Amino acid sequence: MSETVRGSTARAAAVKARGLSGMEVLRQALRMTARDWRAGELTMLLLALVLAVAALSSVGILADRLHQGLERDARRMIAADFIVRADHPVDPQFSQQAKALGLNTATTAIFPSMVNSTGAQPVSRLAAVKAVSVGYPLRGELRIAPAPGAPDHPTRSIPAPGTVWVDQALLDALKLHVGDKVKVGSRDFTIGAVITRELDRGFAFVNFSPRLMLRADDVPSTGLIAYGSRVTYRLLVAGTDASVANFAQFAHERVDDGKMRGVALESLQDGQPQVRQTLDRASHFLTLVSLLTALLAAVAIAMAAHRYMRRHLDGCASMRCLGVSQSTLRALFILEFTGLGLVGGLVGVVLGYLGHLALLTWLGTLIDVVLPYPTIWPMLEGIAAGLVLLLGFALPPLLPLTRVPPVRVLRREWGEAGRTAWAAYALGIALFAGLLIIAAGELKLGGIVAGGFAGGMLVFACIARVALWGAARLVRSERVNAGIGWRYALASLERRSGASALQITALGIGLMCLLLIAMTRNDLVAGWRKSTPPDAPNEFIIDIQPDQRDVVTQYLSAHGVTDAALSPMVRGRLIAINGKPVNPDSFKGDDAKRLVDREFNLSYTSELPDDNVLAAGKWYGAATAPQISIEQGLAKLINVKPGDTLRFDVTGLQMEAPVTSVRKLDWGSFKVNFFVLMPPAALKDFPATFITSFHLPQNRQATIDGLIATYPNLTAIDTGPILAQVQRVLEQVIGAVQFLFAFTLAAGVLVLYAALAGTRDERMRESALLRALGASHRQVRAVQIAEFVAVGALAGLMAAIGAQIIGYVLATRVFEFYLSFDPWVLPAGIAAGVACAGLGGWLSLRHVLARPALQSLRDA
Repeated sequence: MSETVRGSTARAAAVKARGLSGMEVLRQALRMTARDWRAGELTMLLLALVLAVAALSSVGILADRLHQGLERDARRMIAADFIVRADHPVDPQFSQQAKALGLNTATTAIFPSMVNSTGAQPVSRLAAVKAVSVGYPLRGELRIAPAPGAPDHPTRSIPAPGTVWVDQALLDALKLHVGDKVKVGSRDFTIGAVITRELDRGFAFVNFSPRLMLRADDVPSTGLIAYGSRVTYRLLVAGTDASVANFAQFAHERVDDGKMRGVALESLQDGQPQVRQTLDRASHFLTLVSLLTALLAAVAIAMAAHRYMRRHLDGCASMRCLGVSQSTLRALFILEFTGLGLVGGLVGVVLGYLGHLALLTWLGTLIDVVLPYPTIWPMLEGIAAGLVLLLGFALPPLLPLTRVPPVRVLRREWGEAGRTAWAAYALGIALFAGLLIIAAGELKLGGIVAGGFAGGMLVFACIARVALWGAARLVRSERVNAGIGWRYALASLERRSGASALQITALGIGLMCLLLIAMTRNDLVAGWRKSTPPDAPNEFIIDIQPDQRDVVTQYLSAHGVTDAALSPMVRGRLIAINGKPVNPDSFKGDDAKRLVDREFNLSYTSELPDDNVLAAGKWYGAATAPQISIEQGLAKLINVKPGDTLRFDVTGLQMEAPVTSVRKLDWGSFKVNFFVLMPPAALKDFPATFITSFHLPQNRQATIDGLIATYPNLTAIDTGPILAQVQRVLEQVIGAVQFLFAFTLAAGVLVLYAALAGTRDERMRESALLRALGASHRQVRAVQIAEFVAVGALAGLMAAIGAQIIGYVLATRVFEFYLSFDPWVLPAGIAAGVACAGLGGWLSLRHVLARPALQSLRDA
């Protein structure tokens, strides 16, 4: 009688002797837990549980603190209680109503512009100019310093007339100091202070450039704002909650449902949209990683519980023989695993709290606020997640233990007990799907993850069953001269096809996740960086007036820039599709709403750009009648196809034309591209500015400085620093994700171990039987090697294919670049599968051949 059976018999006698009171059952459950822990039966379950709870709670605690922080600091994040934002000067009726309600107001205007140092050799840089009125900020505070590196202090004032405040990055780029002069437009200003903190800055494209802040009443003297200038105007409002609510109602009545185009409202609940969007995307990405960890942990828990069940069948049968009822057995196991779930949940929550501190470190500069302490809810959710995982995936395999017939002591049969686990598994999967949806925070994301995982498991399991069936029959045929090792190994795998398929599926899922991690970190990120060619344009010049076209082209050509083609740009707003008026509320998607709410950059040309490819329709060529060629992504977003008619409002005049073609653009080329192109005759009567892009070596920045010094109305955008800033943000998110992937990696290793250990007892018994029947050590070893190679190769092949498919979807749908098929992933996956299976098999069975066959059979 094995140790497990002897222990179970002793427990049964104790339960029988002491009766079946609730307290006694609880005490006996504690004894069972202590014994199973000492025997190492619960180690795998507890590790998988702790990893899952740690991953989920680390993201949950981080999200909870971010939510609290954004709610607490919402007023500071928008510098007001309510904001009216527009792409043109805000209608005076809003400020009049605010004053009538007794509210405080202030204004800001943000736009990109070139600023220049003064001196014999002026240096030019693009700055994010922010013009502020008296009273800014209405909420929160701006912090400035008298010099770079000096102690900063809060201020509620704005720059004095004739002075500006700047970021240290702008000082460094222009090689200036506080007190020096800087030229903004056509006027010189004195640098008065260094901005050290500006909470309402945001993450808009223009704000990636260094900040220059000046008084709103100083802007007209610079001559910077003219036709075609991209300016974001804001009216800031603050006061009592009741007055702000009345003003918000007034503003919504005039703005909602597209009554005022180009106007948006920001409230306290909105916080700062750019910050929320950035953090939400990072949070969703981290949530996906935590869900992946939970999925792997569920597989590891199910595999470990399945092995636990098989090792305790005989013991439970002995307990049934001694009179222990099914209800008592069921109560004992539920109490044991509920206690294990609580302990694992508490440990996982502690690790999750430490993990979220590491995530905050990685995301440090993205989160520029002091976050409050977390609430108790994410911790309770983590513990609840642990219980759902354990009870949903560990108890179903244990149900046969409570229904095992006493006759199993004499006859090795289960009866019908094993089938009762399916209903419990269905309940567990339903609970787990609900857990994923709650953790994801939305039905769509959680449903896709849960459904995709279930589908992958089903496909892998079906492929494994079919492959084992086909391979076993192939080696048995006379046409294949397979050795005894392969014949017996494949026959053994087919004989226990259910367990073998489960093992191969679990091993494949674990390997696929690990391969996907490697591809995400290496291939996908490297592919994103390589998607922009080395000679891609890194300089854009905008706001070129029609009378400056020739002189700008001649200047650039004289300085060696020969690839600077000037493209016309006409600003227009989409107002109707097929004669039906449209506004942001006409569309469901946020991207479509944003595009329709702003003005489009229209352009005209008779030749199809080199990097454009027609996806549908026919290019209009030299046609003179108004026609439209639309970008493919925009066409899908607003549901437009060739034959539809679009109407635009251009400077108060309406222009309508049919869509005759759809173009696919290579945005990664960084060349000038437009969503909408028309024949030159269609837009020739509308005012236009011009834009160009070209590649300029870093050591020739003086070319741009000289051009801007001659024509200060031009704006040059150096995309190098902007892309570097975006890259830094991306690296922070990648770093946080890679930290969380450590949980996934550990969970994947647990899955691999649990999958290989799941059939270890059967392999030990079969190996001992072969030796007892006269097989040599060499033959038994050949059978083991063949079995591990078959299991590992099949699991590795499926993992590699799955990882390639998912990697391709991520590259094309999320990162938006082309990822070519890597032929080395397949052999790498197969080799990894064989290596993992071989190593696990060697660790499991290395002592079997060294012991007598009778002892191995007795222990198995």
